[in-house]
Amino acid sequence: MTTDAKILFALRANSDGVSGAQLAEQLAISRAAVWSRIEELRQVGFAIEAGPHFGYRLVGEPDALLADDLMARLGQTKVVGRDIRVFEETTSTNDVIEKLARDGVKEGAVVFAESQTKGRGRLGRKWMSPTRKGLWFSVLLRPNLQPQETTQLTVASATALRRAIHSVTGLSAEIKWPNDLLIGGKKVVGILTEMSAEVDRVRHVILGIGVDVNQDAAEFPVELRKIATSLKIEAGGEISRAELATEILRELDVDYVRICGGKFSQVADEWEAGCATIGKKVSVQMGSRLIRGCAEALDDDGALLVRTEHGHLERVIGGDVTLEK
Repeated sequence: MTTDAKILFALRANSDGVSGAQLAEQLAISRAAVWSRIEELRQVGFAIEAGPHFGYRLVGEPDALLADDLMARLGQTKVVGRDIRVFEETTSTNDVIEKLARDGVKEGAVVFAESQTKGRGRLGRKWMSPTRKGLWFSVLLRPNLQPQETTQLTVASATALRRAIHSVTGLSAEIKWPNDLLIGGKKVVGILTEMSAEVDRVRHVILGIGVDVNQDAAEFPVELRKIATSLKIEAGGEISRAELATEILRELDVDYVRICGGKFSQVADEWEAGCATIGKKVSVQMGSRLIRGCAEALDDDGALLVRTEHGHLERVIGGDVTLEK
């Protein structure tokens, strides 16, 4: 954790204030250095009061994602969030993480962007990433899994996101296999899982996640307004993106540890309880092939099991799923 992150952590832990002398002692730096770091934090938008009776006190924060702030909020995790980087703009956070993966960066690294110029979803679709309106980020993982088992990570991401959204907003999202979260039937989260692997070994997995947080209805393109929504629209007010980001990383860490510990069945049970797909009639477009039937369950690897109109049980690991009415 950086010095600035430690200062922000201390300020949040001491809402009535913490003295410069205490901060200097905790951080093993001079009081002048503490004052200098406080000034830097003020420059990026943190409102920090100073007084002889209470020392320093945090009274306001910017509507921005800052790596030091996220690290301070998150605290210690097992894997996810041990390294957080924030870009004002990038093409795609998945592209940045892919480069970090090739450079040998340890798993758990997270890259956020305040906006993306080439954000993408599954099947080559474009993902709209308006500046400071949502959470656009990617996570680098290096799981000890077989390539066919990596669908488990998409499932785990969905359950983690569902819990985090409910914790921060009180909203209950439904999971649509394999990678969407819906509220009121409208998409609010998309997950894009990309993998680099050999025949029998995963090199790394990139979880690309987009969450529509603070858009108003008019900010969605006309063609998306009937199928997309934001947490602000559904909750009726602004959501703290930094608070939500922190809770998501915390829950992703919990479920990643469960997956790596061989506890996918626990995650799958939670996934099925919150899934809008299981038990429903679906159509799945897999390239030129169309499968119709009833979505029955997940298998041990996280694939969707669909009972077709002819009674066959199809194992679906990808494709475009539509819920039929």
